[in-house]
Amino acid sequence: MMDNQASAAAATSIEISLVSDQACLLQFSNIISDAVADQISLVTTALREFEGIIDLIPSYTTLLVVFDTGCFDRFAIQKALQGVLASIDWSSAGNRASQEVVIPVYYGPEVGPDLEDVATHCQLDIEEVIRLHSTTTYRAYAIGFTPGFAFLGNTPEVLHVPRKTTPRLKVPLGSVAIAERQTAVYPSVTPGGWQILGRTPIALVDWASDSLALIKAGDNVRFEPMTKEEFLAQGGNFDGF
Repeated sequence: MMDNQASAAAATSIEISLVSDQACLLQFSNIISDAVADQISLVTTALREFEGIIDLIPSYTTLLVVFDTGCFDRFAIQKALQGVLASIDWSSAGNRASQEVVIPVYYGPEVGPDLEDVATHCQLDIEEVIRLHSTTTYRAYAIGFTPGFAFLGNTPEVLHVPRKTTPRLKVPLGSVAIAERQTAVYPSVTPGGWQILGRTPIALVDWASDSLALIKAGDNVRFEPMTKEEFLAQGGNFDGF
């Protein structure tokens, strides 16, 4: 939790800029951290029921606020946001109640084509790569790229690997991958350049659900290794490679 002086100072440093005729960007910091993410979460919660706000899109260090131009012009929205920031109890940052999402993963050569290369790059054996990846609790900092794609951080420093030089044209549904400080699960078949370690048999997006995505910004996420037999029994497959 931030003390009052530190949190108040952080609040006054938040920059508000108009990025379109119906959207403002709140810039909290240039550094990715849990403290910054806690502030973004606090502001997101405060604005969620604010009349005239259409959408809120949190990211690592920013919050995009989409507003109703029938309620605000570009001057009024910035004044309103400054008022909300001034009214927030910043000492409560860090007291978030977050959901924990556990994702079963089969880390195997049939579905993790980059597992061996990652181990070689990191000078580890494959078992250690799996252990490190699956014993870390990650925070969902942002949702983007495709519906339900959660950017999770941070991977252990020893597992920091670059994106692939040439992205794949099709990354299979459910692929679990890492790149630099991040890890993620591909919720749909898309191009992608992250290093693929394994695959989950569970769905990350439910189009019939009001919540749509299994993982939401602010959630804690853990990966739980599963056997090949468990993976197949839960509907997993080796398609795509």
